[in-house]
Amino acid sequence: MTYVMAAVVTVIMVALGVFFVVTVASVAGAARTDPTRPGGRRSPAAPAPQAVDAAEEELRLRYARGQIDREEFLQRRIDLER
Repeated sequence: MTYVMAAVVTVIMVALGVFFVVTVASVAGAARTDPTRPGGRRSPAAPAPQAVDAAEEELRLRYARGQIDREEFLQRRIDLER
């Protein structure tokens, strides 16, 4: 009888452990994709960081080549940050 009770307690503990892990994982996943929380999913209008970096690099190259003046460079850089 003692072995049966130990087996039942073990099964219950494993089931509770699985329930706890699944609950924590689902809550963490929901928090990660909530757009209202920091670190949440980006809005579709937000450009990817790589695209902004490439555009800013191109802007810097145009300024370095003298194709645009300082005022235009600064204005376009502000526009890219939006």
